[in-house]
Amino acid sequence: MSALKITFIQTGGTIDKDYPKTRNGWAFEIGDSAIQRILEKINPNFTYEIITAFKKDSLEIDSSDRNHLLALIQKQPSTIFIITHGTDTLIKTGKFLEKNLNEKLVILTGALRPERFTNSDAALNIGTAIGAANTLSKGIYIAMNGIIQTANSAKRDKKTDCFY
Repeated sequence: MSALKITFIQTGGTIDKDYPKTRNGWAFEIGDSAIQRILEKINPNFTYEIITAFKKDSLEIDSSDRNHLLALIQKQPSTIFIITHGTDTLIKTGKFLEKNLNEKLVILTGALRPERFTNSDAALNIGTAIGAANTLSKGIYIAMNGIIQTANSAKRDKKTDCFY
């Protein structure tokens, strides 16, 4: 087994959205962490833990949620974190962490379509984040659309929804 240990933190967002559990429901619900289902498929050669910080659509994440996330990361002994997050405010959370945290490696990722969908980009984005966690030492990064970049330099094309 590899010496690599990753702490995954779920915050919600499209990546974790699931079909409604109630009859006649229309809105998706944020369910169990997509990370667990993805990791079960790949049989990873590293140790990990999964923590849920909160389960929110990223448009509902506010400064108290970001402060809670920061405190959660700071109190963990782990030095490598992958956070699943909604894409609408993923960069905003990344920039907040970049201003307030510098001794750990944090990679934020998400998905444009729920992991439960067959055409989801969730597995690619999680895989990109895991690959980056094997090579980067510290800092705050965004892993989306098959690329990794600093949170401070990340941008999103409003027409295509792609991060660059």
